Amino acid sequence: MEKVYDICCGIDVHKKLTVACLRHGRTREIRQTGATTRELLELADWLKSEGCQMVAMESTGSYWKPLYNILEMSDLPVMVVNAAHMKAVPGRKTDVSDAEWIADLTAHGLLRASYIPDKAQRELRELVRYRKSLVEDRTRELNRLQKMLEGANIKLSGTVRDINGMSARNILNYIVTGNRLDEATFDEVRKQGKISSFLKAPKSQILDDLNGVLSPLQRRVMKELLSHLDELNEHIRNLDDEIDRFMNPEEHEAAAQIQDLPGIGPTSAQTIISVIGTDMNRFPTDKHISSWAGLCPGNNESAGKRRSGKTRKGNSLLRSMLLVCAHSAIKGKSSYFYAQYTRICAHRGSKRAYLAVAHSMLIAIYHILKDNVPFHDLGADYYNQFNRDSKIRAYLKKLHALGWSEPTATVVAPV
Repeated sequence: MEKVYDICCGIDVHKKLTVACLRHGRTREIRQTGATTRELLELADWLKSEGCQMVAMESTGSYWKPLYNILEMSDLPVMVVNAAHMKAVPGRKTDVSDAEWIADLTAHGLLRASYIPDKAQRELRELVRYRKSLVEDRTRELNRLQKMLEGANIKLSGTVRDINGMSARNILNYIVTGNRLDEATFDEVRKQGKISSFLKAPKSQILDDLNGVLSPLQRRVMKELLSHLDELNEHIRNLDDEIDRFMNPEEHEAAAQIQDLPGIGPTSAQTIISVIGTDMNRFPTDKHISSWAGLCPGNNESAGKRRSGKTRKGNSLLRSMLLVCAHSAIKGKSSYFYAQYTRICAHRGSKRAYLAVAHSMLIAIYHILKDNVPFHDLGADYYNQFNRDSKIRAYLKKLHALGWSEPTATVVAPV
């Protein structure tokens, strides 16, 4: 088997232990070090002094990140590989044998490097991930608040669309103080602008829904919930401002471009750009980025038969965000994505249809960023343009089967 690298290193990474195997021709040298910055810097200096041409390590949790940062700062060529791609051969049950096996695979070019963005994009991705975690925490707190309101027989969520909105929060803040909201107080609060006058529910229904039984303990817990929600909202706003400042002009422009797609807003655009970046040359085709994101069907064919094409595990942040965008994109019934969803949902189910829409959205984003072209919606009648005559004949055949007959024209003779 042909060698690709004469001097290479395979590293088995753990939380507090790093085992490196430097392969130089047929000779191997093993070194075991800790995971502190000082020890990792010593490991990088040793690899540079030996003239290492490539360093490979598996993506073990988040333990690979400190070592990757040190090797990147030391200008050493490094690649992070998927552990599933090199665990096919059994029998290696020690850290040293793992490091030797990684070095052997690296020397013969049998490992495929994972996509690791540059440091600025990795930091942007950390900000976006943290914002997503805070939004999920806020959703959990809102669910707890809703459960507590139901337990107190307060039906505010059935009247107001968002219990975290201005009007609902002002009503809840008034309730937790121990006061009771009657018609006179409601009119006074509305005059102060604390309750919107554009609520769909009438005043009588809102007051009736607020007529519950709130115990002192529930009132204290609800006060803590509302305080926590205010803190989370403040943290999310601060992160929004920080993300906006951290993005460079090229990323701002790319985020503005992909917002032309239906279902993609400013927050989702920032999340997508933080994951895939702005340089699409790292993905040769749209099929590569779709496979990397885990949005395309898998290949599973044997003996000429197509088996279950289960999607692979891709980038969870990108996949989940595009699925959320797909749910929003199909709400516009004049778009191509709505036509695609209805066409696939009829025979494959809604979940596969949402995944297909997310796949199409990612393909559109790829070509927008790579070719620098604006988004062009194919329209809701895109699929109706194919085989138009055969579709007309098929529909007429179904109508005749249901007993419909074409009206005959009556000829009136001239007088």
